Amino acid sequence: MAKYKYITEYEIRASVKMIYPYLATASGLQEWLADEVNINPDKTLTITWDDGDTYLAKVLSNRNNHHIKYEFTNTKDEEGNCNTLEFKVDYNELTQSSFLRIFDVSEMDDEEELKELWGHLVEHLREILGA
Repeated sequence: MAKYKYITEYEIRASVKMIYPYLATASGLQEWLADEVNINPDKTLTITWDDGDTYLAKVLSNRNNHHIKYEFTNTKDEEGNCNTLEFKVDYNELTQSSFLRIFDVSEMDDEEELKELWGHLVEHLREILGA
């Protein structure tokens, strides 16, 4: 099955330094994204969602307080491509807001469902941040 790339952006009234730990640490991800996130001895993450699905993720790229990209290694398709999830955070001094861009590459291709899912998750993140 082909991968579908969903890209969205949200304004969050918090500093990049407040947001980034929620994107790049197991404890931060567990607070808003998944039910359980654990770091394995090989530095990969085991991520479990509320439906019981568990995925292994490794960090493909990381620039502190700017972006992080995860590859879900147990989601390879026929061409060898894995699902990926990338977060990029930029700060706008004029509005004093940060903008979180999400790049979700997976088999899920229902744009309305993805919009609802990410909207709910980011709203939960905003609540945690008090933004």
